[in-house]
Amino acid sequence: MNKDQLEGKWKQVKGEFKQKYGNVTDDDATYAEGKFDEMLGRLQEKTGKNKEALKEEIENW
Repeated sequence: MNKDQLEGKWKQVKGEFKQKYGNVTDDDATYAEGKFDEMLGRLQEKTGKNKEALKEEIENW
């Protein structure tokens, strides 16, 4: 999965959450996105894999 596909999926998820839970804001979604990026950075540091490899591994779970 490439970056554009991952971003597209993330936008879909954000939209679904905002529809289902009207009180979820863009700020909430941006915060979660930032935490995901932070997690990827930590995984990169620990595993030595690049972000794309980690995203692919997460996608295949």
